[in-house]
Amino acid sequence: MKVRAQIGMVLNLDKCIGCHTCSVTCKNVWTNRPGVEYAWFNNVETKPGIGYPKEWENQSKWKGGWVRKPNGKIEPRQGGKLSLLMKIFANPNLPQIDDYYEPFTFDYEYLQSAPKSKAAPTARPRSLITGKRMEKIEWGPNWEEILGGEFSKRSKDKNFDDVQKDIYGQFENTFMMYLPRLCEHCLNPACVASCPSGSIYKREEDGIVLIDQDKCRGWR
Repeated sequence: MKVRAQIGMVLNLDKCIGCHTCSVTCKNVWTNRPGVEYAWFNNVETKPGIGYPKEWENQSKWKGGWVRKPNGKIEPRQGGKLSLLMKIFANPNLPQIDDYYEPFTFDYEYLQSAPKSKAAPTARPRSLITGKRMEKIEWGPNWEEILGGEFSKRSKDKNFDDVQKDIYGQFENTFMMYLPRLCEHCLNPACVASCPSGSIYKREEDGIVLIDQDKCRGWR
C-alpha cells in the first residue's frame, strides 16, 4: 500500500459546543436502517468520561490498535492473520449491545390516541430491539453529556487510571470538553490490516479509508 498523500482534518475543540448536529445528520444518512439503531458513526462525547461504547479507550480490554513485537515489527493487538482467522465467526473482543446501549424510541402514538384523563398522557420509552416498553433507561451514547452521568461510572475513564479519585473529581469540576469522534482515516489504520476479506483500504491519492461493499462480508 503506497499512499501518495494524506488528507488531514482538524476539529477546533474551542468552537465545538456539543450541539450534535454532525452526529444527527450522520445518523440519518448512514445508520437509519433496521439493525443498526444502536450505531453512531459520528458521536460527540463529554470528557472526562468512559464514552461510547463503554470504555472504548481501554485497549487492554478491546484489543484495538497495534503492538510492537520484540523484532521491531508491529501487528494488530488482536493478533496476526492466524489469530484473526480463528476468531472470524466469534470475535471475543467485540463490544456487546450492553456496551453500546439498548436503542429506544418513545410511544408517541399514545400521546395522540390516549383517552381523556385528569393527568396528561406520557410517552413511555420503547425498545427498538424487542419493541417492548422499557421501565428504565440506564445508558445511551451521550449519557455523560455535560458530566451528567454517575461519577462512579465516569471515573473509570482510562485516561485517569493512575489519578486518585478525589483529584479526578477536582479536575472535572474545573475542566470539561467536547470530543467529536468519527473515523480519523489513520495513516496506518489497524482496521485495514485486520480485515479478513481485504475490503477496507486506503485510497492512494488522498489517504481516505474506504470499504469495498462488494468484498465486505460483515466479519467485523
